[in-house]
Amino acid sequence: MSLVILEMESIALAILENANISGTQLPQKTVFSSAQLPSHLSDRDRFSLWQDIHLAEIWSVEYGMSDNLPFEAAIEATAVGSLVLGQMSGTIKHATRKASNIADDGNDGYLLLINKSDTLLTGAQVGRDYGVGQGEAVLVTASEALKMHGSDSNVWTNVVVPRAVLTQAFPQIDDRLALKIGAENEALDFLKRYCQLLETGRPLVSPDLIAHATQTIVDLIGLVTGAKGEPAELAGLRGLPAARLQAVLAKIAENFSNPGISAQGVAQELGLSARYVQDLLQETGISFSERILELRLQRAHKLLSQRQNSEMRVSEIAMISGFSDVSYFNRCFRRRFGYTPTSAR
Repeated sequence: MSLVILEMESIALAILENANISGTQLPQKTVFSSAQLPSHLSDRDRFSLWQDIHLAEIWSVEYGMSDNLPFEAAIEATAVGSLVLGQMSGTIKHATRKASNIADDGNDGYLLLINKSDTLLTGAQVGRDYGVGQGEAVLVTASEALKMHGSDSNVWTNVVVPRAVLTQAFPQIDDRLALKIGAENEALDFLKRYCQLLETGRPLVSPDLIAHATQTIVDLIGLVTGAKGEPAELAGLRGLPAARLQAVLAKIAENFSNPGISAQGVAQELGLSARYVQDLLQETGISFSERILELRLQRAHKLLSQRQNSEMRVSEIAMISGFSDVSYFNRCFRRRFGYTPTSAR
């Protein structure tokens, strides 16, 4: 064994010990960077050593670096329960995960990949091609062959979720693989801000808080990918129940601003029993009253934020949206959005 190889192995061990990458429990934040490698090594040797450590200690992926820029790469990972919030940046130009890589590590988790740079990240998985620009995202899995290609310098974040966790919440999640998620996706924007809060704030210690944060992230991924929400609710039912649920949801959407709307009234219009309507909605996890309240609040928020409605009183907007009690509206609005109706203008 050459002296160069021995030196590289000792460097790798030192990096692993300092970063604690090889431990079974991640610290709150782990950083693995090419800046930790000795500068006297050539670019190719530094890249080779970095990739060897990555393959052995993180997951098995074959990377390729830019031919036009010096090699640099950095990974930051923050553990939130069984989930990991990560970011990768540098001159890594492409990544490939083949069947042999999957067999090497047995990793079968999901990654919600969010592009943070102004480059285009393209790739393929499960027979689908994807391309995500700045602010856009895509869900991929480590259990299927994967290709990704970027520019000479890229930055992306990953929300890594174990397969058991995500499939328990959304059994049909594999249907959402390799589908582009637009930057305008409201749930994606909220997920970005929520993850940033967890990454930059104090480490969570309370098991209850960790469980809550984990569940929130999983729920948001469901909304981001379309695995949760009205389309998913309809997909979860088949035949006559699905058609009836769609009819119920349509009636609610048409009449939510009517102060007199009720489950009994909707059921009567559709020739169903009120109990059956409630049972259909219970299957979706959102009750009749919760849906009505959310739709009314969303309409009020939209009206308040539109410049052409600046002369309208808050009470008038509340009434138009379906609220008969302005005090109740103010309380619900503040609880839902975190600020008063007046502040939304």
